[in-house]
Amino acid sequence: MAEFVDEYLTISKPSEGLFKDRGSKFLAFAYPVSSEEEIKAIQEQLRSDYHDARHHCYAYMLGPEKEIFRINDDGEPSSTAGKPILGQIRSFDLTNILIVVIRYFGGTKLGVGGLINAYKTAAEEALKNAKIIKKTLHDIYVLKYEYPEMNEVMRIMKEEQIEHIDQNFELSCSITLSLRKADVDKVLSKFDRVENLKIEYLETK
Repeated sequence: MAEFVDEYLTISKPSEGLFKDRGSKFLAFAYPVSSEEEIKAIQEQLRSDYHDARHHCYAYMLGPEKEIFRINDDGEPSSTAGKPILGQIRSFDLTNILIVVIRYFGGTKLGVGGLINAYKTAAEEALKNAKIIKKTLHDIYVLKYEYPEMNEVMRIMKEEQIEHIDQNFELSCSITLSLRKADVDKVLSKFDRVENLKIEYLETK
């Protein structure tokens, strides 16, 4: 059975790149992103900031298994912009990333080869200027239990070196945990043995 992926590479913060050819300027902007809503908001902001540019071409990749991706040539000849941008995301092996390349036309047509090279190089420049980091997927769970179970819960947490995000020890106890995806089954099977303990999945991040 194929192992699922719980690590991926992305960039730590936004970065920029620039490429010029025969008067045309290609401004590249790379962003770490985690959702299509976030991508939409960034694109709207760029369209407003660079409203006088002729083309806003982009590519993005989402998900640790790189299962969601999209390209857009924004009026450039088919496959001359979005595809080479996505090609750079792939060659750096990144995900959870958006790259937008904004073109200011310089009056001279660059031809298909020239365009592919310009969008590829601008995207590459933005990635060369970025800090690439490795991230791990974590599942977030809430454990709910009563005071008598406290020692047992704490013992497992210490044993497995589990990071807790939040805890509440009022009338009954609850603790929010972040578990590395690859360790989830092993850790939860230990908690399953604790009497009167409820385990609730919240989200993956």
